[in-house]
Amino acid sequence: MESASVIAPVFAQLGLSLIERGWLSSNNLLFGATRHTPPTLIDSGYVSHAAQTLELLERVLASAPVERIVNTHLHSDHVGGNALLQRRWGSEVCIHEASFDAAACWDERRLSYLDTGQSCPRFRPDIGLRAGDSIMLGAYRWTLVPAGGHDPDTLMLFQPDSAVLISGDALWEERVAIVFPSLDGDDTGYLDALAALESIEQLAPRIVIPGHGRAFTDVAGAVAHSRQRLEAFRRLPGRHASYAERALLMFHMLEHRQRRLADVIAWLKQTPIFGRIVRRNGLPPSDDDARRVIAALLSGGQL
Repeated sequence: MESASVIAPVFAQLGLSLIERGWLSSNNLLFGATRHTPPTLIDSGYVSHAAQTLELLERVLASAPVERIVNTHLHSDHVGGNALLQRRWGSEVCIHEASFDAAACWDERRLSYLDTGQSCPRFRPDIGLRAGDSIMLGAYRWTLVPAGGHDPDTLMLFQPDSAVLISGDALWEERVAIVFPSLDGDDTGYLDALAALESIEQLAPRIVIPGHGRAFTDVAGAVAHSRQRLEAFRRLPGRHASYAERALLMFHMLEHRQRRLADVIAWLKQTPIFGRIVRRNGLPPSDDDARRVIAALLSGGQL
């Protein structure tokens, strides 16, 4: 529990509350208001949990409004509560400027929701954020740091005085995120993910708050583990493809909890990203391909 004793006082100083979620919804990070900054939420979870997210935020803020939302990136598990919070409070949404046009015109293909077969209610982006700029959260200034790989348009947030990093999905404590660009055979995705790890090492954070899982202090260990996994995926892209298939299906089942086998097979076959993975072997997706992914999760005890 040593890390907890280190982390809690720092969060209190920053005016930060961490609402740790699971793997369907990203963590919610809430900064209280000051005289010069509004109450601000970092990432809002998946749409299936949006009502729960609202309830949790109302408890922490004693029903005060969340006036501003900052998204690390626009994957569905990080922005699915945006629309409900905007309806409830009119929250201003700040996103990476590279994603702004796709969100403004709501191009679900460019936003990845069609590709992954996931849901996200339309929300209104208000402000585009640029890597290298800074933003006030609570009483402290945070630097916006680019982090490609998992999603090219990702921003991490770093607070230099406390050495706290909000890493989104660029760094987790014990696992590694899917490198989506590399599922199409683009080696650049792995290189960008590795470059993000180098950026984290250069920042030398004392505490990392990931998009999923608890905040942690063994940053060097997490970076080393992530680098090892990414290098293995780069050498053996088929292993990464299998990992992605299983992770996408697990996300789907976390959302639905229970589905008929035939419906799961049909969903896999019609989900574009699964079809592209399978077509790398020169064949269209089949029932056998879908059953292969399901069987892997069943044999591993995940389903």
